[in-house]
Amino acid sequence: MGILRDIGAPGLIIIVLGALLIFGPKRLPELGESNGKMLSEFKKAVKGIGDQDQEK
Repeated sequence: MGILRDIGAPGLIIIVLGALLIFGPKRLPELGESNGKMLSEFKKAVKGIGDQDQEK
C-alpha cells in the first residue's frame, strides 16, 4: 500500500474521476467486484504456494 501513500488524496480523487469518465457510474461497481475477486484469488494462490514451500 506504499503507492497509495505516495499518491495522496488529490491524486486518488483524480484517478476516481478518470475512472468515472472512462467506465461510467454503472460499470464501476462491477469492476470493483471483479477486482476484489481477482485479488482474493491471487492471495489464496500465493498462500497456497507458501504452504507448499513450508511442507517441503
